Amino acid sequence: MVNRIVTGSHFGLRDWLVQRISAVMMVLYAFFMMGYVLVQPVLDYNAWTLLFASDLVRSFTFLMLLALFYHAWIGVRDVVMDYIKPAFVRLMIHVLVVLSLILYMIWSVQILWGM
Repeated sequence: MVNRIVTGSHFGLRDWLVQRISAVMMVLYAFFMMGYVLVQPVLDYNAWTLLFASDLVRSFTFLMLLALFYHAWIGVRDVVMDYIKPAFVRLMIHVLVVLSLILYMIWSVQILWGM
């Protein structure tokens, strides 16, 4: 009999698809930012402030950051599941990564909307 202790496993098409969609979102954001940098004649504090004064840009940035955090979670989770065998250590790493990503998300909201 096989005794499997599963901590954080999700197999299948959903995670694969989420990683691809989040990667596309990050690439679109990178192209948007590169286009802005190429079009702006002067990149100073005022130019960046004007760009991020728009709720659309803030929302697009936050959406990209959410995609980045979820993309990172899936990648870290898969690597930890593959290479860390003790279940307790694996669970602790998962908890630390999730808490870190949640804190980064809160910090992103504070930065983008100045709360």
